[in-house]
Formats: sequence, structure tokens, C-alpha cells
Amino acid sequence: MTIAALILAPTIPTASPADAFYLGTWKIVSAAVAPWWDGKDHKPDANEMRSLVGKTVTITPKSILGPRAVACASVRYEVKDYPADMLFEGAFGEMHARDKSADPAKIAASVGFRGSRWKTLETGCAIEINYHFIDPTTAAFGLNDYIYTLKKQP
Repeated sequence: MTIAALILAPTIPTASPADAFYLGTWKIVSAAVAPWWDGKDHKPDANEMRSLVGKTVTITPKSILGPRAVACASVRYEVKDYPADMLFEGAFGEMHARDKSADPAKIAASVGFRGSRWKTLETGCAIEINYHFIDPTTAAFGLNDYIYTLKKQP
């Protein structure tokens, strides 16, 4: 049993508290219609957006607490570095696939992302929301054709 635990230990993802920069309380400070929304099918739900802006999201080692739309009782965190085409579940890459003139890096810059790669917290939750970190105190997630911006709270 001990040997099996030692063999399997390196494959189990772990994060020290210093590595878990994403833990803490975050406030949803704003929302904007996402650049991938094309206006053809439906209008983004402004009621849902208004119900989320101003709310807090608390990311703990075992769960995400907050409004129902973003809460998750059982997380499986993975932190990855995403290029622009992978942000928001690949939405900017899909825009480029449909229209070669749509540059994922320029689209990312238009919504506040500077640089070429960003830390992304994949939650492993059924709601499939990932948190993309613009900087250590600013994150964003996409939901129902809106991009929400969060600020880390003291």
C-alpha cells in the first residue's frame, strides 16, 4: 500500500498555498457583451448579467461559493497557461476559424488581456466556467454571451 502511494503521488496535482493565487474572495465588478456574440440568434440575458454584477465569488480549495450560475460544490482545479485563441473555452479561436481576419490576440486585447499567455483556472465543474487571470488581482469568465470581470477582495 505504501509503495503504491509513493508511485502514484507524483501524478496527483497539488498546489501549495503560495501557488494557489486564485484562492480567496472575488467581486464581479462588471460585465460586457462578449465579442463572440453575433446578434443573430438572441439577445444576451441582461437580467442574468445584472443579477451577477456586484456579487462575490469565493474560491476555496474544495469548492466555489457564490451565485448559483458560478457555484461549484466539487472542484478539480488545474491551472494552465492559455494563448488568446483558447480564452473563454476557445471562443476567440472559433471566431478566427469562421473569419480569418479575426485575430484572437487583438480580440483578447479588446477585452483587457495584454500579452500572449494568461493563467487560467480550469475548475472541472459541470458548469464549465474557467477563470482567466488578466493580472494577479483581476480575472474574467464567460457566461451566456457576457464576459464578467472580477477583482480580488482584500
